[in-house]
Amino acid sequence: MDVTDINPQLAELTGNVDDLEAALKPLIDDIGSISSKLPLLDKAKLNVLTCYAIESLLFSSLRLNGVEVSKDHPVMTELTRIRQYFAKIQKIETPPAERENTVNTSAAIRFIRNDLADNKEIKDKLTEQLIKEGAKAAETQEKKAEKKRQAEEESTEQSAPQGRTKKAKRDRSKR
Repeated sequence: MDVTDINPQLAELTGNVDDLEAALKPLIDDIGSISSKLPLLDKAKLNVLTCYAIESLLFSSLRLNGVEVSKDHPVMTELTRIRQYFAKIQKIETPPAERENTVNTSAAIRFIRNDLADNKEIKDKLTEQLIKEGAKAAETQEKKAEKKRQAEEESTEQSAPQGRTKKAKRDRSKR
């Protein structure tokens, strides 16, 4: 490639770097006051993203200057460490999966009740326990559905423009 062919790309790169500096200047100049206003998780995200941006720029600068950046180079070590923080934040953000291995108490009670069908007193107690377990399971399902509905409402309230949430629309329709 001829040097005359690379000049337009260098000019474009210089313009892109200037745009990047202009975009990041408000964030980097006063990152302390910005992060102090954020919740803890958002503060962690901001700090990790800022570190990642700086390390990525260092990596790019080294590569542009012709330095071979191997896996054991300090910049790569730092980028790996920052990626681990990204993974930790992602793990915190995702809710834990529901336990799949749970005891089906109603099935266990039915099994025992049918096995002990000869003893009327035990059979009656187990039938009563089975009814209680069914009511408890239904109540638990209702609570889970209510929590899910509330979480969905909160997320739509945060993403919807002020005054135009589903809840506000529902409240207006009830009147």
